[in-house]
Amino acid sequence: MKYVFLLVLLIVASAGALLAGVIAYRWLNNMTQTAKLVPGERVFSMPSGVVARGTTPIIPKEQRDVAARLPNPIKATESSLAVGKQHYQTFCVPCHGPEAKGGVTGPVATKFIPTPDLTNRDLQRQRTDGYWHSYIVAGGAVMPSYGEALSSQEAWHIVNYLRSLAQK
Repeated sequence: MKYVFLLVLLIVASAGALLAGVIAYRWLNNMTQTAKLVPGERVFSMPSGVVARGTTPIIPKEQRDVAARLPNPIKATESSLAVGKQHYQTFCVPCHGPEAKGGVTGPVATKFIPTPDLTNRDLQRQRTDGYWHSYIVAGGAVMPSYGEALSSQEAWHIVNYLRSLAQK
């Protein structure tokens, strides 16, 4: 009987020591005190000079005149316009609005500087396809860069879609 009592006492003491160890570990490694990273909280830019496979390097916005001379490699077909419209609705509508009329038509635009009317024929004549592509990929004065969210080809599709809006 004496050995059973000692065995039970040893089991209870071991369980208590294990519980105390767990509490001590959680106290020392408290997750509420450590740095946390919420998805979308920080955007880590790619190191300079790095280009993903199968893509072209992003020309910085400081060299927009170089980018403006790039020709559009994608023909404005129905499928290109459909892809461009889809990406426009995802990335551009919050600021430029569903009809690309600019101003404060987009749900986010009321909080920022009013955006330009992308369907304006004069504005469309002033800018080349390469300029629009560069603005989408590298960003602008207020516009964020979408070079890491969109491929270069997807940005060209958006350019084709914007050009089709000016023709209407």
